[in-house]
Amino acid sequence: MAQLDGSEESSSVVAPVPARRRRPSRRPMSRRRRSLIILLAGVLGLAGFVYVNNSSWLAGTDGQRPLLLAHRGLAQTFGFEGMTNDTCTAERIHQPEHPYLENTLDSMRAAFDAGADIVEFDVQVTRDGQLAVFHDATLECRTDGTGRVRDHTMAELRRLDVGHKYTADGGSSFPFRGRGVGLMPTIEEVVAAFPGRELLIHPKNADPTEGERLAAYLATLPPERLPTLTVYGGDELIAAVSARLPGIRVMSKAIIKDCLVRYLGVGWTGYVPDSCVHRQLHIPETYATYLWGWPHRFLDRMREVDTRVVLVAGSGDFSEGFDDAEAWSRLPDGYSGVVWTNRIDRVAGLADRR
Repeated sequence: MAQLDGSEESSSVVAPVPARRRRPSRRPMSRRRRSLIILLAGVLGLAGFVYVNNSSWLAGTDGQRPLLLAHRGLAQTFGFEGMTNDTCTAERIHQPEHPYLENTLDSMRAAFDAGADIVEFDVQVTRDGQLAVFHDATLECRTDGTGRVRDHTMAELRRLDVGHKYTADGGSSFPFRGRGVGLMPTIEEVVAAFPGRELLIHPKNADPTEGERLAAYLATLPPERLPTLTVYGGDELIAAVSARLPGIRVMSKAIIKDCLVRYLGVGWTGYVPDSCVHRQLHIPETYATYLWGWPHRFLDRMREVDTRVVLVAGSGDFSEGFDDAEAWSRLPDGYSGVVWTNRIDRVAGLADRR
């Protein structure tokens, strides 16, 4: 309605401005919650570091083929079922597929010719203080002799037939009888026969005096020969060898235990304990996956400290080896350490194709 003075009444109403809502103040983070977040971040960061630092697939491979270690040269093999430390393996060999007998010069030469990078052989001390290459402490299992090796002179041992008792059919036939006379060599003959080749020496008795005898012989070799030789055996014997020749690579159960227990504690950081330096480690495939960085980072770390890693089959009992294509297929992809085998003639070609 118009006012009498001619002006119009305003139809708009000015609404009051509502008061601005105040946001509720945030409660400060509790010290406990802040500590939990920091702890969680630290744990995740540490887990990430451990994963990256020990992931072999991130490390890649060096493209090298594995080295092949021929156990006792190219030897007759046998079944492991029901074996004990007292089992005479010569009485249970498989049907022979080659003419060689373990721990002989011919068997070692055949192993190298087949493609072995390293040959292992056994050593016993004789009555006249020589180092005979033979596996057993006694003679009855394999030879036509009797008694302990250490009770015979080297001349007496050479007259024995080291293939006399081998049988694959329970004693109905003896395929090597008469063919092993005079084939037991000395360690001097083995070392001289394979100049510059890698050899793994296994003194079979735990007596430290036999370690001292072996070390005395090794000390006569040219210094450049020692890096091609490794010695493994009983704890006290190996300690005696190391005391005389601290520069030679060695292995024993005590060394492996000391090294790996310490490595399991700190290896996730990439650090290698001093007890693992310049050693040889025989790792059963059953337990290898528990090692930090297995396989490629672990192998790289051990190479950096001049330690050789030898992978043995199964749980490591009774010298089981990677002896055929099925066993070979179990090796990690790109594995480039040492592989223990009892059948170098079967697996050398497999190594070249990896």
